[in-house]
Amino acid sequence: MSARHLPFRYWFVPLSLLASLVSGCGAADPQTHEIAMAPLHAMPMEVQSAPERVQQAYQFAVANPETLSQIPCYCGCGPLGHASNLDCYVAGMAEDGSVTFDQHALGCLTCVDITQDTMRLLRQGRSAAQIKDYVDTAYAQYGPSNMP
Repeated sequence: MSARHLPFRYWFVPLSLLASLVSGCGAADPQTHEIAMAPLHAMPMEVQSAPERVQQAYQFAVANPETLSQIPCYCGCGPLGHASNLDCYVAGMAEDGSVTFDQHALGCLTCVDITQDTMRLLRQGRSAAQIKDYVDTAYAQYGPSNMP
């Protein structure tokens, strides 16, 4: 009997093994680091109704101001008084933890892309300085940095 005519039961075990090997290829990287995210329900309604990438960027900004304040933005927001990518999301944080949101990033994909890259690189274990270097290299072509 040729291989083409073998009953299904003869193919089941090899196919099952192959499927388990292939499914293991998509497993999460054990070196992935967790990042803090603020709860979505604490965001303004404009953020809650924004696309998911924008929601995540705002959640990340509020939960990680010390990191995002070290990352520049290249969207041209410097004249708005923004001194880092954080300022595209947060206009101020009071000592009691309350946040005044900036709506700039709701309509700026460059801000959101930079934040998404920051999140991805943090999950990979990169430092803020390494992420800043990456952002400087990847985004300088789009405009001036808002950081001195």
